[in-house]
Amino acid sequence: MEFAVIKTGGKQYKVSAGETIKIEKMLGDWKVGDKVVFSEVLLVDNGKDTTIGTPLIDGAKVEATLIEIGRNKTIDVIKYKQKSRYFKKNGHRQPFFKVTIDAIK
Repeated sequence: MEFAVIKTGGKQYKVSAGETIKIEKMLGDWKVGDKVVFSEVLLVDNGKDTTIGTPLIDGAKVEATLIEIGRNKTIDVIKYKQKSRYFKKNGHRQPFFKVTIDAIK
């Protein structure tokens, strides 16, 4: 089972071909069905040997297809100070991309 560790959106993800993952929204004008290439590959393991980058692997890339663009559930952000009539409530919905990994090269 071949897998790779990629870096995108300030986070690291362990991915393998055929897998669907939810990642942070990326800059740029993206549409559903677009091909995405992750060039920041940190580690590749093909079952026999492991290649570890220092910090990245030169020439390695992971290809994916964008299948959904959306926003997560609402998270309530509440600030409150007792005995002072101070109460603030905000909601936040973090945008995300859902991608399917096509190939590890």
